[in-house]
Amino acid sequence: MVYLYLVAALAVILLGARFFTNGVEWLGLRLGLARGAVGSVLAAIGTALPETMIPVVAILTGHGQAADEVGIGAILGAPFMLATVGFCLTGTTAVVLRRRRGSARVRPHPDLLRRDLGFFLAAYTLAIAAAFLPTAVRPAVVVILILTYVVFLVRAVTQGERCGTGDGTGPLLVAPRAADPHLVLILGQVCFAFLLILGGAKVFVQGIGFLAHHFGMAPLLFALLVAPIATEMPELFNSLIWTKEKKDTLAMGNITGAMVFQSTLVPAIGIYFTDWRLTTAALTSAVLALTASWLVFLYARRAGHLDGWFLAALGGSLYLFFIVMVVRGGF
Repeated sequence: MVYLYLVAALAVILLGARFFTNGVEWLGLRLGLARGAVGSVLAAIGTALPETMIPVVAILTGHGQAADEVGIGAILGAPFMLATVGFCLTGTTAVVLRRRRGSARVRPHPDLLRRDLGFFLAAYTLAIAAAFLPTAVRPAVVVILILTYVVFLVRAVTQGERCGTGDGTGPLLVAPRAADPHLVLILGQVCFAFLLILGGAKVFVQGIGFLAHHFGMAPLLFALLVAPIATEMPELFNSLIWTKEKKDTLAMGNITGAMVFQSTLVPAIGIYFTDWRLTTAALTSAVLALTASWLVFLYARRAGHLDGWFLAALGGSLYLFFIVMVVRGGF
C-alpha cells in the first residue's frame, strides 16, 4: 500500500506541476513581469515551500539533537538535490528530446543564469562558513542572508525582458477557450495547482519517511537524501515540462531560483535557531552542491549556453558519488 501511495502522490504532483507551470506563465504575462522572474521567483518560491516546511517544522517544533539533525539535513539537502539531480534531469531531458528541441543544448538567458548562480554561490558559501564562525557573529550572517534575498528579489523582478504573447504560452488550462483569461481565473488555477503539489508532496514525504524508518535510516541521512527527493519533485517536474517545451530560461530559473531561496532565507532559520554544527555528510553535500554550481556557472560564462550531456554527467556523477559514500559507510 505504501508503494501505491507513492505512485499516486507522484501522479498528483505531476498533474499539479502541469497546471502550475501554465498558471505562473499566464500570471507573469498578466502582471508584466520580467521573464526571468517567472521561473526564478514565482515558480521557485511556490515549489520551494513544501521542502521548506520540513526544516522549519523540525527546528521550531522538534526537540533534541535528532530534530536539529533533520532540520539541518533538510536545509542542506535541498540545494544539494537541485544542483545534482535537478541539473542531471534537465540535461537528460534535453538529450532525450534533442531531435524535438533541435539539439541537446540548454539555452537559458545567460545573464539570468549567471545572476542566479552568482547569488547562490555567494550566499551558500556564507551560510556554510557560518558553522565555523563565532556564535556572536552569526546573527549578522542571518541579516546578510535575508538582505541578499531581498536584493535578488528586486533584481529578478525588475531586470530582463518582459513576458509577452510571443513566448509560446498555451491556453489557460482551466479556461482553454479564453484568449484573455481574467486574473481571478489565473490565480485560481495557480492556487489549485499549488494545493495539488502540496498535498502530493505531503503524502510522498510521509510514505518515504515510513520506508526510511522501516529500513533504519539515520535521521540526518534521511533528511539529506530521502526527504529532498520527495520534496524537490515539484521543481523537477516543472523544469522537465519547461525543458520539453523549449522554455529553457523558465526551466533553469525554476531550479536556480529555488537554490537562491534555499541558500538565503532557509539557512538563516537554521543558523539562528540551531547550533548549526555540520557533520561530515552535511559538509560533503554542501561542497558537492557548490562544485556543481561553480562548474555550471563557468561553463555558461564561457560558452553562453549549457550542454545537456554536460549537465547530465555532472549532476549524475556528483549525486552517485554521495550515494556511494553513504552505502560504503563513508559518513
